Amino acid sequence: MKEKYPYDDYFPPPLEAGGVDGPAAHYHDVDVFGREESHQIRYKTLSWQMVAVLMIAEIVSNGMLSLPSSLAVVGIVPGVILIVFLGVFATYTSYLLIQFKLNHPEVHNMGDAGSILFGRFGRELLSFGTIVFAVFATGGQLLAGQIALASLSSSKLCLMLYTGIFTVPTLLCALPRTLDRLTWLSVASVICIMVAGVVGMVGAGINPVAGRTISVTVPTDFVTAFLSITNPVFSYAGHFMFFILVSEMKHPESAMKAAYTLQGFATTFYVVFAVVMYVYIGNTVASPAFSSLPPNWQKAAYAISIPNFLIAGSLYSHTAAKLLFIRFFRNTNDLHSHTVLGWSSWILLVLLMNGAAFVLAIAVPIFSYLIGIAAALFASWYTYGLAGAFWLYDSYHLQGGRQAWSRHWFKTTLNVLTLVAGAFICVAGTYVTIKLIVDAYHNGLVGKPFSC
Repeated sequence: MKEKYPYDDYFPPPLEAGGVDGPAAHYHDVDVFGREESHQIRYKTLSWQMVAVLMIAEIVSNGMLSLPSSLAVVGIVPGVILIVFLGVFATYTSYLLIQFKLNHPEVHNMGDAGSILFGRFGRELLSFGTIVFAVFATGGQLLAGQIALASLSSSKLCLMLYTGIFTVPTLLCALPRTLDRLTWLSVASVICIMVAGVVGMVGAGINPVAGRTISVTVPTDFVTAFLSITNPVFSYAGHFMFFILVSEMKHPESAMKAAYTLQGFATTFYVVFAVVMYVYIGNTVASPAFSSLPPNWQKAAYAISIPNFLIAGSLYSHTAAKLLFIRFFRNTNDLHSHTVLGWSSWILLVLLMNGAAFVLAIAVPIFSYLIGIAAALFASWYTYGLAGAFWLYDSYHLQGGRQAWSRHWFKTTLNVLTLVAGAFICVAGTYVTIKLIVDAYHNGLVGKPFSC
C-alpha cells in the first residue's frame, strides 16, 4: 500500500478517462485554483492564444542563436532534419503532457506530477529540478542580455555591470502574481525576436562572408556531434512550464491549440533562421549567430532582441517563484487575496530567484557550462522522457492496467522509446558538457569569479 504523505490531501483522485469532461469530477472543482468567482486574485484568465504567445516568448529566445553553429558542425542536411524531427517530437510530448494535466487537474507543476508518479521523492526531485533549471535559464537570459548590452556599447563597461543592469527590469517584469499580466509584454517579446531574426538574416544576406564553406554533411566524432545536437534539443526545452501555463487557462481543454501554434512557429522559424544564417556566413558562424554579423547589423539585431531576453528571463524566474508560492500557500486565503503575508512572500521569492540567477551568472566562471548540465539533467526529462511516463501511468491506471498497454502496443512502444530518448539525452548531454568543462580548465579558458 502506498504510504500517505501530508501532501496527499492536495491531490484528489484523478478524473476518469476522458479528461476535462470525465464523469468523476468537473475540472474546475478539483484543479489547483478551484472556483475563483469570489476571489480577489484570479489566476485562470488566459485564453489559448495568450498561452501560445507566452510559450513562444519563453521558448523562442536566445537558444535559436546557437542553431546555425549546429549546422556548421553536422552539415546543413542532417542539421535541418534534426531541427524538424525534434520539433515534431516536442509536439508529441506536448500532447502527452497536456493530456496528463487534463486527467489530473490538481497538477500545477512538474513536482505535482512527480508526486503522482513516484510519491514524495518524485515531488521533491522534480520540484528541485524545475527550480534549478528555471534559475539557470534566467541566468542564461541575463548573460544574453549582457552580451547584447556589451555589443551596443562596444564593451565600455564591466560585464558584471551589464548583467546587473539587465537583472533589474527582468526582476520587475517577474513581479505580477498572475501570468495574464505578462501576456502583452510577451506579445512585444515575440515581435522583437521575429524582427531581430529577420534583421540578422538580412544583415547576413547583404554581407555574406567571402570564401565561406557550406557543408552538406560533416563527418565528426561523437562528442562534437552530440554537442551540436544539444543546441536544437534544448531550443525546444520549455515544457517544464506547461503545467503552470495550462493551470492559468480559462479553458484548459484548448491547450493543444497553443502547443500546435508554438511548435509550428518555432520549428519553421528555427529552420529558416538556421539555414539562412549558415548559408551566408558558412562554417565560421559563431554562437550566438548575431556575433558573426558586421558591427552595425550586430548591434541592431541585439538591440531588437533585448525585450525578448528580458521577458524570457522574467517568465523563468516567475516560474521558479510560482512553484514555491503555490507549494507554501495552496488552499489558503493568501493565494487568492491581497494579504500582507501573500504579497511579501511573493516579492521575496521573486527577489531570491532573480538574485540567485544574477549571482550564478557573475560568480561562476563555468556558468554557461552548468546551464548545459542543468538542461541535460532536467530539460531532457521535462521536454521528452517524462512525457512517456505520463502516458504509461494514465493508460495503466485509467484504462485497465497491463491490458491497456497490450491493446495499445504501438503507443506503449512509442512511449517507452520516449522514456529511453530522455534518458539518452540526459546521460550523453551530461557527459559531453562535463568533458567540455574539463577541456576548458585544461586549456586555460576558464575565467575568474566576478571578473569583467
